[in-house]
Amino acid sequence: MNSDVQVSVLGLGAMGSALAGALVKGGYATTVWNRSPGRTDDLVAQGARAAATAGDAVRAGEVVIACLLDHASVREVLDPLAGELAGRTLINVTTTTPDQSRELAAWAAEAGLAYLDGGIMAVPHMIGQAGASILYSGSAEVFEQYKPLLDLWAGSDYFGEDAGLASLYDLALLAGMYVMFAGFLHGAAMVAPAGVTAGDFAARATPWLTAMTGAFKGFADVVDGGDYTVAGQQSLLFSDLGDLLAATSGQGISTEVVDMVQRLIRRQVEAGHGEEGFARIIESIKRPAAEA
Repeated sequence: MNSDVQVSVLGLGAMGSALAGALVKGGYATTVWNRSPGRTDDLVAQGARAAATAGDAVRAGEVVIACLLDHASVREVLDPLAGELAGRTLINVTTTTPDQSRELAAWAAEAGLAYLDGGIMAVPHMIGQAGASILYSGSAEVFEQYKPLLDLWAGSDYFGEDAGLASLYDLALLAGMYVMFAGFLHGAAMVAPAGVTAGDFAARATPWLTAMTGAFKGFADVVDGGDYTVAGQQSLLFSDLGDLLAATSGQGISTEVVDMVQRLIRRQVEAGHGEEGFARIIESIKRPAAEA
C-alpha cells in the first residue's frame, strides 16, 4: 500500500477516471472530485473517497492531480483555493498550450505549490498498459519524488524545468497525428466513389503508411544538417501534387487536405528551390506565408 501518500484527483472525465482508477489499484489513498455528480460512484466502489467540493478534495491530498477540460477550467477550480494550496504538489495533466503551462507554473509558485506539467500520449483505456506514455516538465524534484505514482499510469519521460516543454512535445506529436488522420480520410474519400469501403482502404493504407514512417529519420537528418541539396532526396519539382489534385477533383471531393501540402511545395519552388529535397517545405512551415 502507498497510503502514506494522499492523492486527490480533480476531474473525472474518461481520462481522469482512468488515472484515478490506476491510483486506487496501485494502493494510493485517493480522493476524487468532479464538478457534475455521478462520476464518483464507480471509483468509490473501487476504494476511492469522494469529496463534496474541490476544496475538500484539495485539503485531503498532498498531491493534487488536475485533469480538467482546459486551462480556464483549472484556474476556475483552483483560483478560489489558492490560499489553501501552499506546501502541496500540483500535477496538471489537463491539455494546455506551452504558454498556458508556463503561466500555471508561475501561478503555482506564487501560491507556494510545487508544479509538474504533463502531456498524456494515450487514450483512457491505455492508462496502465504498455504503449502509453506521459511527457512531463516542470519540477525535477516532483518528477523524481513521485515517479512511482506516475509510472502507474504510463511510461514517464521528463523534459526539463521549463513547464511548457511537455505541452509543446504533446501538441507537436498531435499535429503529426491529426494531419496523418486527415490524409487517410482524404484517401478513403477518394476511393469511395469507386465502391471501395473505408475498411478496405484501411487494410491497404495501414502497412503503407507504417512503412513510410521510416522516412522520418532521413528527413530529420536533412533538416538538422540544413542542406536540402544532399543526394538521394525526392525533389520539390518531382513532388508536385498536381496529378493528385486533379484526381481528387475528378472524384468530386474536396482538395483542401492536399492543397495545404501543395501550397507549401509551391512556395519553395517559386522561391527557386525546386531541385532541392521535399524536406525543404519545413522552411515554408516555419514562416507564415505573409512573412515569406
